[in-house]
Amino acid sequence: MNPISIVGAGPGAKDLLTLRALNRLTNAEVLIWTDSLISPEIVELTTQKCEKFKTSSLTLEEILDLIISKAKEGKRIVRLHDGDPCLYGAISEQICGLAESGLEVEVIPGISAYQATASELQKELTIPGLVQTIVLSRASGRTGIPESENIENLAKIGASLCLYLSARHIKDVQEKLLRYYPNDTPVAIGHRVTWEDQWLKIVPLKDMASTSKEKGLFRTTLYIISPALNSNNQRSKLYNPEHKHLFRSS
Repeated sequence: MNPISIVGAGPGAKDLLTLRALNRLTNAEVLIWTDSLISPEIVELTTQKCEKFKTSSLTLEEILDLIISKAKEGKRIVRLHDGDPCLYGAISEQICGLAESGLEVEVIPGISAYQATASELQKELTIPGLVQTIVLSRASGRTGIPESENIENLAKIGASLCLYLSARHIKDVQEKLLRYYPNDTPVAIGHRVTWEDQWLKIVPLKDMASTSKEKGLFRTTLYIISPALNSNNQRSKLYNPEHKHLFRSS
């Protein structure tokens, strides 16, 4: 029996798919996809004979039943997730449920929104002497987060902080961040990054909530709070002629 392919669709643009993801899509006989978050252009990479099922209205149990029934038919199945499925993809519960039915799974990564946003802005999020840590997290919503990972604790680090799934709570998030970051800290706000209707802007932290409200942002929005977003000409040691390493001894 073929393994179930859990595939990352990336941020939106179809040409940002990995070669392995493209291979699984073009050979899929069944596609089960997150239709509310994935570009139709990516779905169109499958063949006309491929059976396609949207999951926006389905429960976990319904998704698992669908996958299991199609797997018993011997079909090549792709479970397509937006971004990278290992980040906020709820794949753990799917993998466990499929394992209980004796089904093997493979997970194929996708480019995440924070990577796509930094690339679109032509920014590096790890600047020597300024910031060397990237934190990926989210605001506490209905599902909550561990107390040790609350926004205040993460903000204390002063790292490049990438917040997913937080637009609905952005006013509260801004108030908490301002206790630890300067109010002029640059914030990249990315909405549907790499889609045709992409909206992307860098604003001061003090304007993060008001900008979001003006644009009516509530879904598919990422925030990157980082001093690295300022124009910076800080030189790394890597290509410095005085820096000796394994491949440059003199």
